[in-house]
Amino acid sequence: MGLLKKEISREFIAVPDDKKGQIVFKWPDVNLRRFSKAIVEPDELALFISAGQVVGVMPPGRHDIDATELPFLGALIDHFTNGNAYRAELYFVGTREYTGNTFGGRIDNVQDPQTGMLVTLRVFGDYSLKVLDPGTLLLNLTGTVDVAQNDAITLWVADQLLKVMRTEVTRQIVRNGWPILGLSAYTPDIEQAVIQATNGQLQTYGLSLIRMGNFDINLGEEDEANLKGYAKDTAYSRLAGGFQQYAQGEALLGAGQGLAKGGAGAGNAFIGVGMGLGQQMGQAPQGGPMPPPAPGFAGGGPGFAAPGGGGAATVVCPNCSTPNQVGAKFCSSCGTSLAPPTVTCPSCSTPNPVGAKFCSSCGTSLVPQPSKCAKCGEELLPGAKFCPACGTPTAPIVDAPPAAADAPPPPAPPAPPAAEG
Repeated sequence: MGLLKKEISREFIAVPDDKKGQIVFKWPDVNLRRFSKAIVEPDELALFISAGQVVGVMPPGRHDIDATELPFLGALIDHFTNGNAYRAELYFVGTREYTGNTFGGRIDNVQDPQTGMLVTLRVFGDYSLKVLDPGTLLLNLTGTVDVAQNDAITLWVADQLLKVMRTEVTRQIVRNGWPILGLSAYTPDIEQAVIQATNGQLQTYGLSLIRMGNFDINLGEEDEANLKGYAKDTAYSRLAGGFQQYAQGEALLGAGQGLAKGGAGAGNAFIGVGMGLGQQMGQAPQGGPMPPPAPGFAGGGPGFAAPGGGGAATVVCPNCSTPNQVGAKFCSSCGTSLAPPTVTCPSCSTPNPVGAKFCSSCGTSLVPQPSKCAKCGEELLPGAKFCPACGTPTAPIVDAPPAAADAPPPPAPPAPPAAEG
């Protein structure tokens, strides 16, 4: 009976049920009673901190607060309690993935590569977080935020995430020429770059960004309306043949709508605009500038280029087909040279465009001249050893080398034997 009362009177140390969702829970008492029972859940670690250092870690399970089971507690004995307690700060740190943390805000002012318009980008979404090193989290982040409050940790991480996105999103748009309309097509690329860059900063604090979910980069209402209006005007101007023709069509359409509503004077305006448009249609379209060249965007089809192929906004890599800005010397994706191929002059070594017939510097012919037979003048095929018309060798036959002048004469043949009697 005495043993049972002693067991019941022992204190249990664990995270309360209403605090199970916290990333970090600090046990309120720094005097830990000897022989207390500590319960560490499977997704937790318990850390003892004394004098600003982690002196011991309790893994998941049920433990006795006693130096016999946890030897590091021997250095934490509170002598004012006659050795019946240990003095240290005890933290429970969750090791599972914490999801549904929100972030958002303004990214930066960015120039749209397609239209050249300056717009303001915003981002909203959520992310999941995990503690990789509880000791590093407690020692390095404690002086920055209140680690005992989830909101303090997640809001601090959200600020770091937004700071990285200001750099990475702007860099990716400028480097790759991504148009703002249809930017969601590149969300996987942006997500991968942002997670990698953010984890480089969170590693110092023992944290890791696991994934991002439902994040969206968007525009303010005014900027979005301006971009869409620009895209509409450019597309209609291309169909009409120019800005002037498009403007006349808009005027004619407006007059027609006014006439349909019975507006006073709309009939005269309709007739006047119609006559002017009819005269223009009878002439070659030459009024007003053409829409500027621009690349296409995801879901929007190909971009516009002036007739004749002039004004292309991008240069496609011949190796990986990645679009690059005009003037780029190397592909931004694979590093392949984007310079056009050239032919070197055999006389002065000046590079000339492929297809040039004469060198632009010295006038030497760049077209290989066919060789001819020295005897009959027949053109010879490359690599031919004999003329196909007369059979003459294409290369001179090398004669046997003459005998040296000082070589001794060959011995005379022996004289025939004399006849007998």
